[in-house]
Amino acid sequence: MTDKEKTLKKIHDLGILAVIRGPSKELTLKMVAALVEGGVSGIEITFTTPDALEVVSALEKEFGERIVLGMGTLTRPGQAAAACEAGAKFLVSPHTEKKLAKKMVATGLPTMLGALTPSEVMKARKYGCDVVKIFPGSLGGPAFMKSLKGPFPDIPMMPTGGVSDQNLADWFKAGAFAVGAGSNLCPKEYALAGDFEKITDIARNYITAIKAARTN
Repeated sequence: MTDKEKTLKKIHDLGILAVIRGPSKELTLKMVAALVEGGVSGIEITFTTPDALEVVSALEKEFGERIVLGMGTLTRPGQAAAACEAGAKFLVSPHTEKKLAKKMVATGLPTMLGALTPSEVMKARKYGCDVVKIFPGSLGGPAFMKSLKGPFPDIPMMPTGGVSDQNLADWFKAGAFAVGAGSNLCPKEYALAGDFEKITDIARNYITAIKAARTN
């Protein structure tokens, strides 16, 4: 099994990536620690986070193999190599664009490209992505992704946006490879208020919901 395959298996087994748009480097590091404490170890640091590359380097040093660490919101080709160098183990973009996709795939890391329509899903796959990020998932919900899985049963899909511990079961029933959860899982206001225990509690709820969904 290649390193890419191992990472993809870890993401699938975890079932969830925490999509973090932190308010600052210091608070983002604390947010991640709170999530890990609650059992969420799939971590996606977005490029919209202040000092995002430094955050990833610090997390790689602190947690190492204890987490699956990647970078998201890639919008420019040069970000792919930078993320890889910082220590990211997977890459995520909110959209599908050829030049960006080529650079992401060239890193050898698992690549996830954002898509919504059937044509975008096929384009993302054509450009070499490993998992199609259905974004924004809130627009069509689990029923929409289930419809996409009809003609594309072999394409792994990860909905992001609109994922909560209340609808996790519906997403997995619809065929999700894993899910991405942002503000519902890790509210920025809790970090700003220093309520990291609340983030840990939410993370535990998500993990419990994922286990229940996959058991059923």
